[in-house]
Amino acid sequence: MSQTPAQGTTLGYFRWAFIVTVLGLVLGGLLGWQSTGTIGGMLTVFFVCAVLAVLEISLSFDNAIVNANKLKDMTPVWQQRFLTWGILIAVFGMRIVFPLLIVVIAAGIGPIDAVILAAARPEEYARIMHEAHLPIAAFGGTFLMMVGLTFFFNHEKDVHWIAFIESRVARFASIKGVEIAFVLLLIMVFSQFLPEADASTFVHAAVYGLLTFLLVEVLGGVLDASQKAMSEAAKGGLGAFIYLEVLDASFSFDGVIGAFALTQNLFIIAIGLGIGAMYVRSMTIMLVEKGTLAQYRYLEHGAFYAILILSVIMYVQTLVHIPEVITGLGGAGLIGLSLWSSIRYNRQERRHAQELHQAV
Repeated sequence: MSQTPAQGTTLGYFRWAFIVTVLGLVLGGLLGWQSTGTIGGMLTVFFVCAVLAVLEISLSFDNAIVNANKLKDMTPVWQQRFLTWGILIAVFGMRIVFPLLIVVIAAGIGPIDAVILAAARPEEYARIMHEAHLPIAAFGGTFLMMVGLTFFFNHEKDVHWIAFIESRVARFASIKGVEIAFVLLLIMVFSQFLPEADASTFVHAAVYGLLTFLLVEVLGGVLDASQKAMSEAAKGGLGAFIYLEVLDASFSFDGVIGAFALTQNLFIIAIGLGIGAMYVRSMTIMLVEKGTLAQYRYLEHGAFYAILILSVIMYVQTLVHIPEVITGLGGAGLIGLSLWSSIRYNRQERRHAQELHQAV
């Protein structure tokens, strides 16, 4: 699936996203008509698909920025592999296979039975998904927290958005394992507020999330190092690809679980979130090819702050319900602020350059 922009225009980057949107909404409308036999039912499903797409975009915009940050250092071959194979994994794997897998494990039934359950008894399917929310939130929250903290605990990081925080954090980066210690401490604190059975589940899932991050980091380094040793053309790499796929999966947890607040129909969820995933992928391509991250100094910082906020929200959601709109708006707000700060910085730099030119 090529996503080369048409004539280099911004809208060209979203060509495939627009096509998938039309096809998805038509399919959603047909599904609504088939299940209800009424115009009202068809329009309701159509509307839910559209809202789910917006939900996915709002929750995953920071994902696009982080993906772009990693992709810009990959070779064109691996960029294309991620943007083609990756979209198949993101849409079909996380939006269809992942929810089915949860039900298969939680209910102890086969994959075919899980599909039948989703189609014939969606309310029971949704109940099983919600019961699995605690370990999912613990696993995904821990992985995302490590992603965010690794960005800030970096002694080589010399560009700071919120300087009084980031400069101090960067000074502690030379201490080995400081991010891991912080996350483990947070896991223990949150587990104290949960019932004993839930606390055990939370801790185990969170530790698995931490181990997954560390294993992906190690595996990525080993694979990319072996590629560099093979040839220059082989660089770019498989390790980064695996890292981005796991990161995509972690970002998807919140959206998949939150979607059940709007509908219990797995197929409607797959359509709506799949549409949103296409826009996120298109935004990733645009950020890479247009060099947007380089143009806006603090945009990347805003994305990683949004990741940290999302990870904490996923932890808090094990205690109390937090509406998905708050999660989405919180991340979008931080990214918007970082974009505004970047624009201000660029204006000040241009003004300073003009003043120096005039002085000469």
